Amino acid sequence: MINKVRPTSYEEFQKTFALDIPPRYNFAFDMVDATAQSDPQRLAMVHVDDAGTRREYDFEYFSTQSSRLANVLRLSGIQRGDKVMIILHRRVEFWTTMLALHKLGALGVPSPALLTPKDITYRVNFASIKGIVCDISVREAVAAALPECPSLTVRVLAGTDEHDTTWQSFDQAVADASPDYPRPADAPGGDDPATIFFSSGTTGQPKMVLHTFTYPFGHVVTGSYWHDLEPGNLHLTVADTGWGKAIWGKFYGQWMAGAVVFVWDYRGKFEPAKLLQVVAEHKVTNFCAPPTIYRFLIREDLRAYDLSALRHCTTAGELLNDSVFEAWVEKLGMPIYEGYGQTETTLQIATFPFMKPKAGSIGKPCPGWDVVLLDEHNEPCPPGVEGEICVRIDPRSPVGLFSCYLQDDEKTACVKTQGYYHTGDKAWMDEDGYFWFLGRVDDLIKSSGYRIGPFEVESALITHPAVVEAAVTGVPDPDRGQVVKATVTLAAGYSPSMELTKELQNHVKKSTAPYKYPRIVEYVQELPKTISGKIKRAEIRNRDSAQS
Repeated sequence: MINKVRPTSYEEFQKTFALDIPPRYNFAFDMVDATAQSDPQRLAMVHVDDAGTRREYDFEYFSTQSSRLANVLRLSGIQRGDKVMIILHRRVEFWTTMLALHKLGALGVPSPALLTPKDITYRVNFASIKGIVCDISVREAVAAALPECPSLTVRVLAGTDEHDTTWQSFDQAVADASPDYPRPADAPGGDDPATIFFSSGTTGQPKMVLHTFTYPFGHVVTGSYWHDLEPGNLHLTVADTGWGKAIWGKFYGQWMAGAVVFVWDYRGKFEPAKLLQVVAEHKVTNFCAPPTIYRFLIREDLRAYDLSALRHCTTAGELLNDSVFEAWVEKLGMPIYEGYGQTETTLQIATFPFMKPKAGSIGKPCPGWDVVLLDEHNEPCPPGVEGEICVRIDPRSPVGLFSCYLQDDEKTACVKTQGYYHTGDKAWMDEDGYFWFLGRVDDLIKSSGYRIGPFEVESALITHPAVVEAAVTGVPDPDRGQVVKATVTLAAGYSPSMELTKELQNHVKKSTAPYKYPRIVEYVQELPKTISGKIKRAEIRNRDSAQS
């Protein structure tokens, strides 16, 4: 468990925070097994399945089960350095599998259940993936990909006991395996490769982001300070285990803080009322979700639920609209603390409990992260001037920064250059040192000498009751260089019209600087997105260019 410092200010936090990383650290052995040995019944997880059944799991369970699975995978041919895809929704088996792979030194590749056979084929072949542990709901998609995936020889299926000669049953295999997996003398750890995330980039094929065994320590700040976790707290991050955000909020940092991970394994369509019911019934104390979910929650009657146990809320992934922030404060009496990071990093910038949150700001740099805003000439930007978010990596990289893009040295060299890691994201900093996110570098719009971030306009648009989602892009214009275009989906009861377009344009003019209003508004049934839900603005731009 981490020894948490208790700063009263951001400046004190920067001065007093330090990480002491043991050599050859391996989370499975050094945290989970060690905890199971010293305090075997310490609660690790509360799991609620789609039917509402609650189960509790202690550290002895995860230590023993991961050792059993490590033995199963080792006997099946998985060795150190092999890659194993994991598609398990929010099943308990996800945590067991990640820990088993850590013990083996094999690389876990968390993946979403939304992958098509084509997606699976691409990822398996690009990464030379040898094994897969997946939920029964994904079996058909994997089966369809198998003829083109010769490397995928080890297949373990969770959620069924039926006989299938092409798969091993997770439950049966683990039940028959030895519960002992002693730490070998040459156990993997430290800077050895541990985990691969496929980035959900909005352009091109996803990249393989490699993290090492020191990566969990990068999430100490995430769990202990941003989530403000104390021993015994019950923390819920709303994220599927196919994404890096689940690792941020449902694994390393939370257990290292002494907290209990709360998992709601819902399937199908998200229901905000059901989420509130689950949070109330199970007395969740700490909560993290993307702004989209908060937007749904504030439309519910929050006073109808007993949320008295809830004490701290955070958000990341996109900008939090001012009105959502204010509504949450008004209805629950607590702010929402924003944060910023990437698949390639841990938490880089955040608002912490000992800071005054500013609605719409992602906060200040985390300790250990020397974050600067650089202009196109690689020069630091003064307050008020936008620049690219960059992280100083000379003389040393911060704990939690990815090692490289596997099999893409050119791309790695492009983002790690001249002593900095370039995030590709734009922001500006105010006089108090708070950062304000603007969007991807490629998404910024240059119109009549102004530089306009799409999130600013999108944030204004979605406060209008007619708008469900919005994507803002730039369209070439002979006089202005570019003009702002909004592609929107409408709420039930609204239809496209010239009158609505004018109403939306005036709404934006009143909500933000008038020059940012969309001169073009297009109405669509749905926006193009990646499988992780990120809007593909590049696809909209390319389509507009093809039609011009």
